[in-house]
Amino acid sequence: MIQRIALISVHASPLVQLGSDKAGGMNVYVREAAREFGRQGIKVDIYTSGLRDSSEIDFSLSKGVRVIHVPVALEKYTDPIEFYPVLNQFVGGVLATTLKLGAAYDLIYSHYWLSGWVANELRKVWGIPFVHMFHTLGFMKGRITALRGSASADLRVSVEKKVVGWANGIIAATPAEKAQLIWLYRAEREKINIISPGVDLQQFYPANDMSAVRARLGIADGCQFLLFAGRLEPLKAVDVGLEALGLIRIEKPTLLENLKFVVIGGNIQNADLEFSRLKILSRELGLSDVVDFVGSRNQSVLADYYRASLAVIVPSDYESFGMVALEAMACGTLVIASGVGGLAYLIPDGEAGWLIPARDSRILAERLEFLIINPEIRGTLSRSAAELAHQYSWMRIVEQLLGVFQGFVLDAASPRMS
Repeated sequence: MIQRIALISVHASPLVQLGSDKAGGMNVYVREAAREFGRQGIKVDIYTSGLRDSSEIDFSLSKGVRVIHVPVALEKYTDPIEFYPVLNQFVGGVLATTLKLGAAYDLIYSHYWLSGWVANELRKVWGIPFVHMFHTLGFMKGRITALRGSASADLRVSVEKKVVGWANGIIAATPAEKAQLIWLYRAEREKINIISPGVDLQQFYPANDMSAVRARLGIADGCQFLLFAGRLEPLKAVDVGLEALGLIRIEKPTLLENLKFVVIGGNIQNADLEFSRLKILSRELGLSDVVDFVGSRNQSVLADYYRASLAVIVPSDYESFGMVALEAMACGTLVIASGVGGLAYLIPDGEAGWLIPARDSRILAERLEFLIINPEIRGTLSRSAAELAHQYSWMRIVEQLLGVFQGFVLDAASPRMS
């Protein structure tokens, strides 16, 4: 019986607000999975970076869950790969902490390639199995970014291939990710279990009183808005949404009257390169009066934004799953998303939203025009979206994970024939 899990998330802290800096779906996954493990009676220690001189234990997530910050020789980072040179230091910090706490674990559950490297080192000391989830794959990300063939991209893919071999088991979010692991990384098919991320249905649910939701957000009567939520980085393709609205402004400008495009995410106080680029683009397209960059928002406020929006736009070039899309669906909001990666599996086209080709601002504009002109379609698609999201409750997801984990723990405890 599994009693305690060491959850390794080197750079993605479960305590960081969504959309700020590099925080996104993986931070949410780590937080919500740990909470549900705790609710099901499993103790969890989450080891994450506290950066330089930051060493503390946080008990705020859930009963039985500790977030343990391991200090490393970094004051800040702009790319997760910057953690690679200090991974040995991170491992040493974890081992020192477990000795101090007297903690022992049945299994390691690691997230992202950096954590997979750490998990393998810990397994050598602890002699327990580790299960890994990549969240995104360097090979896939490199295919659609300028990083392909760079030293950092090659290092990431090289370590990912090793983690595939080291791990006792791998959790893939979708059948597409499983296929990619087999074809591109030569992963053993038997190692991989497909278990999607989940959604907190206690926080993300359809509005009971839309007027109250709109009042909380300060939305004027008659105003509608479209929503993007997530990190501001080129891979998220927010510019495609801006270009689609730019087409509407040229061809059917009256449709943009009383319409806003709200962009949640990024640090707008200390404008980074992508935020500045998007701000300039919106101005060039004549959309300064349409686009609102509001920065990051906590999950409770984000849920209200989902509920009140006409649609949530997820125009990404690549998504291994699509947590934002699932959260929006749970709130009863239709999603218009690129038909890439996990989004193609999550959203039944025409039933709970629409899938469009990646980087196709023309088709996105056509979908938006249809939605604005025919707002009643939102009701039908939204009901289907909310019903579909109920299949992804964290209780169900964690029960599936524990079933997989138990098999590895029992296998590791079984005596082997010589």
